Amino acid sequence: MSIRLKKEQIEEQILSKFATKSKNSLGRYKNEEECDIRTCFQRDRDRIIHSKAFRRLKHKTQVFISPEGDHFRTRITHTLEVSQIARTIASALFLNEDLTEAIALGHDLGHTPFGHLGEDVLNEIIENGFHHNEQSVRVVQKIEKNGKGLNLTKEVLDGILNHRGKCKPSTLEGKIVQISDKIAYINHDIDDAIRAGILKKEDLPRECLDILGETPRDIINFLIRDIIKNSIDKNNIIMTKEIKACMYKLRKFLFENVYNTGILAEERKNFKFMINEIYEYYYKHFDKVSLEFANICKTGETKERAICDYIAGMTDRYAIKIYEQINM
Repeated sequence: MSIRLKKEQIEEQILSKFATKSKNSLGRYKNEEECDIRTCFQRDRDRIIHSKAFRRLKHKTQVFISPEGDHFRTRITHTLEVSQIARTIASALFLNEDLTEAIALGHDLGHTPFGHLGEDVLNEIIENGFHHNEQSVRVVQKIEKNGKGLNLTKEVLDGILNHRGKCKPSTLEGKIVQISDKIAYINHDIDDAIRAGILKKEDLPRECLDILGETPRDIINFLIRDIIKNSIDKNNIIMTKEIKACMYKLRKFLFENVYNTGILAEERKNFKFMINEIYEYYYKHFDKVSLEFANICKTGETKERAICDYIAGMTDRYAIKIYEQINM
């Protein structure tokens, strides 16, 4: 018996009846031979970690663009924090940690340079809009490996696609990543905003801190424990209504006092102009687009789509470099 089959047997023995078992996966869009060591979800996790898109996350903005200081979050540290929170919850609920981790590590692969600003700009440009969750799926299906894609399992693709907003993941593992994403960015964005001098701790809604805790560490711990307590042995991921309301109040506070503040608003104006300039340049000089992305047109897609894919894949520093080159 292979190591993979032994792992699948262990999953049957120890995981919750609500867990997504590896052996019951819906499979991949392109059939391939199973690994004799790793389960299908472990293979997906490894493919994501070894992808070029994952490596580029280290130079993509989370909230603060080119901050002075080494301790501000980037898109990759956000991804790792989401993964850590999600795995803790999945482990406590005896759900599939490998599936949870694969979804968490892949959920933001389609994020643009300069955070959500880049997403907003491309959303205005491309027909039918641009959304980073959909782009993350596009990256792993159509862009990575020179257009061959990573051929991930349908469960991982579903979790990546449905991690944001009011989407509904089809697995509990996907639902865990969805809520863990919010827990992570609410808390680390507060931490970074205080570090940047935009917020002071005393600015935070006192009624939320009285319930959730005084520090990001306390809040994360409290939220994780609330989810575990309410979700154990249930076919859903649940938070106490009052606790969830507090978490979303903090999220609203961030939008009103950090994301849309004067300092970040001025940055948004400058970098929005930059991305639009880059797009216009490549629209007029499509021959300058990286061949990896230009070849997308050979599959019947438009050059507008290829340019947006190219820009979305850029790191902050590469986008700035391109902007400076075209304006020399």
